[in-house]
Amino acid sequence: MSSCSIDHTPEQVKEKLNSQRGFMPKDISQKADLLLTEELSQERLNELFHLLKKYDLADPEEQAERNKAIADLAV
Repeated sequence: MSSCSIDHTPEQVKEKLNSQRGFMPKDISQKADLLLTEELSQERLNELFHLLKKYDLADPEEQAERNKAIADLAV
């Protein structure tokens, strides 16, 4: 994923998740929910935000890659 100089807050990441939830498989959105119950480093928050950003516009192959990356973050 592209790196970004903007640090995203947990609230911003939750808002982004909520806006993309309808486009995601339920298990992946649940993994993201679980991640947000933890105290994440700024790097992980930013990574999750960018995986969620424009998720709805990504093609199915890109969505599958993002799903895997979200699941990997949740481990």
